[in-house]
Order: sequence, then C-alpha cells, then structure tokens
Amino acid sequence: MSSPAPVITPSRRRRSFAGPLVLIIVGIVFLLGNMHVLTWHALGLWFARYWPVLIIIWGVVKLVEYYQAQREGTRPSGIGVGGFFLLMFLICAGLIASQAARVNWHALGDEMDMGDSMWPMFGDSYSFNDQLQQTFPAGASLRVVSNRGGVTVNSWDQKDIQIVVHKRLVADNEQQSKQIDSQTRPTISTAGALVTVNANTTGAGDQHAVSTDLIISVPRHVAVDAATQHGDVSVQGRDAEVKVSNSHGDVNVGDITGNSSVVIRHGSLTAAHIRGNLSVDGRLDDTNISDVNGELVMTGDYFGDLSLAGIKKSVRFKSSRTDLEFSRLDGDLSMESGDLQAKSLAGPLRLVTKSKDIHLDNVSGDIKLQDSNGSVEVHAGKLPLGSIQIDNSKGDIQVVVPTDATFSLNARTRDGDISSDFDQIKVSSDHGQSTASGSVGSGASHVEINNQYGSIEIRKSGTTEAANKAQE
Repeated sequence: MSSPAPVITPSRRRRSFAGPLVLIIVGIVFLLGNMHVLTWHALGLWFARYWPVLIIIWGVVKLVEYYQAQREGTRPSGIGVGGFFLLMFLICAGLIASQAARVNWHALGDEMDMGDSMWPMFGDSYSFNDQLQQTFPAGASLRVVSNRGGVTVNSWDQKDIQIVVHKRLVADNEQQSKQIDSQTRPTISTAGALVTVNANTTGAGDQHAVSTDLIISVPRHVAVDAATQHGDVSVQGRDAEVKVSNSHGDVNVGDITGNSSVVIRHGSLTAAHIRGNLSVDGRLDDTNISDVNGELVMTGDYFGDLSLAGIKKSVRFKSSRTDLEFSRLDGDLSMESGDLQAKSLAGPLRLVTKSKDIHLDNVSGDIKLQDSNGSVEVHAGKLPLGSIQIDNSKGDIQVVVPTDATFSLNARTRDGDISSDFDQIKVSSDHGQSTASGSVGSGASHVEINNQYGSIEIRKSGTTEAANKAQE
C-alpha cells in the first residue's frame, strides 16, 4: 500500500510595505509644514526638486522584499492596483511641481493683477521700515524706478531728498527675511543732472516677493519722472515737468505748475490743478481730470467712467470708439460706455463716435457730429449761432437753438419724422423720407442734419424748457 502524497502548501505572498513607507514620509513632511518647522514654500520647492527620491525609496524597498522572498521561498509581492495608482500620482504630481517651480509666480501675479493677497501662499510675510536722506544737487531732476510698490512724491522746503521706506517681503524664516531686506534696500544714484531713486525690489532675485512703498520729499522746483510696474503713484506740488508711467496701479497728480504726461497700462487716473499741458495715454479704468490751464490730449482706451471739468484750452480725445476735439470746457463732460454728456463746451467741436447717447448743453461755436446707434441732443448756447452738421443713424436727433437765432436749415431723414418750432422751416414727407429746409432771419449760420431710422426735431430753447418743466 503506497503512502499518501505530501500536501504542498502554497507559499503566501507577503504584503509590501513600500506604499505605507512612502505615505509615512509624505505624512511626516506635511506634519512639519503644519507645525511651521518648514514653510509650505520650502516644502513645495523640495518636492519639486527631490520627488524622484520617493520613487527610488519605493524601488529599494521592493528590491529588498524580492530578495527576502527568495530566501524564504515565498512569492515576492507585486506593485498592486493601489501601489500603481500611488506611483502614477507621485510621477504626475512631481512633473507638475517641477514645471511649476520654474514659473516666476510673483511676476505672473503682477501680470494678472492678483494683488498682494496671494503672497502668504509662498511663505511668511515680514515688514521693514527705513529712511534715507541726502543733499539734492541744485538744478537736478528726479527719476524714480520701482518694480513693485507705491510711489509718493511730495514737496518740502528743505534742499535735501528724503525717502521714507515701507517694505513688505515674503521669506521662509526671519533670518532669510533680514538677508533679503539687506539685498533690496533702495538706492540713490546721481549722474550729471539726474538723480535716480531705485526701489531695488529685485535685488535678491525675481524669485523673492518684495514690495516697497516709497514716500519721497524733494524741493518743489524739481522735475519728476516716475516709472513703476505695480503700485499706485502720487505726485503732488511741483513747479516743474512731471512724467508718470505705470503698468498696474492708479495715478494721482495734482498742484502741478508745468506740463504733465501720464501713461497707464491698467489703472485709474485723477489729475487736478494742472497749470500747464496734460497728455494721457494707455488703457485706463476710471479717469477724472479737472482744472487744467493748458491743452489736454488723451489717447488710448478708456473702460471706466470718464469725467472732465474746467479745461481752459483745447481738448483732443481719441480712442478706438470716439474721436473728439473742442476748444475749451468751461463746464464739465462725462462719458461712459453708452453715454456722453457735456455742459458749457466751446467749439469748434468735432465728435465722431458710435453706440452712444449724446447730450450737449450750452455749446457754442461750430459743431460737427457723427454718431450711430444712439440719440443726439444738442443745445446751442450764446449767439451768434455757429454752423451745425449732424449725421446719425438708428437714433433720434434734437437740436435746440436760441429763439432769436438766425440760420438756414437743410434736414433729411429716412423712416422718421421732422418737426420744427420755426414757421420759416418747411417740412415735407414722401415715400418714407422726410425733408426740411428754410431760412430763419438772415440765415447767417448753416445747419445740416442727416438721419436714418430716427426723427429730427428743431426746437427753440424756451419751448424745450417749458416742456421739461411740464413733464416734471
């Protein structure tokens, strides 16, 4: 009788501890971050640089497990589904972190205008204050350069230049913050008749976030040229030329005796009490300009509310949608995306625009106006009446002139009516087209109005005022 065959017990596969070991290491690293032993900024940089070490540790553990299984005669453990997904996650996260570490996030934040609220994500915030003062050379001008931070230029009675510094920076620890502070202290240099103040915010490298606000006091007669990348600029109290260039931030200039020029890429402008010419260019948000004794030239694109008041000489405004010129603004002018209103404006006036409702009150001098997709209302001011030419489409036109004005009229509209308060004006309609013509008084001034898909009204100033009071 033969003996029974021995029962062979299948070798059991050991469970791998490579995955748990990697998770323990990652957990320890995150614990150090929560305990502020290491900053998240430093942890991110370490992971971006050394993440392949986790895969190496994984591989070493798997190799040790393989040889141990060979000695024990058991089957070595494989990677497993969970291990495979963990490995893929490490590889994908590592590659993304490596690419992200090469990006200058602070510069990107400036381009996107994300402000300072994102800074704590990159480390701890530290503040430093400083003050510089030295003699300002006689007859020299001032240039201010800053990559990040506000610039304020004021006048004072002393002959020195004084700079009050308020700095904010992000660092991994206090020791590093002091090192960055020493590397990014503002500098003052003199070359001939030019004194340059440099905020020096990139002195420690672009990878460190540093914002420095400068409050500069110089004699009132010093000309100023300020160029900034990110931060508000204010220049007040100058008896000399002022130039400001700003990429991201608001600009405020005031009490300037001399010509001024402002270039803004993204931000708002406030300018007041300019005893000289003013030029503005760029891509602006809200714009508020008042009390300018010289000429005003505005070019670029204006996306917010625009307000002008008290411009003593000519105004030239040119954007992608509006081309405007006139001789003087004794009152005020406001313009939004779909509306333009002005009061006490002196011509000759030339306005070419579209998709705007236009209301001009107390306008004197010649008027040449072209619009579309909006209504036009023009109230002529004091006599003698200037020549008026208005072309519009898809909107009504109303022209109000003084009761005793003298003028000749030619008006026509398609798909609209014409009405007049003057008996001398003859109106006729035929096949969807209305025309009006005639002379009032000597007919010294010529009024020509063309419209499509809208009505035309010729009113006396007294009648419109009475009608408005009746409606109220």
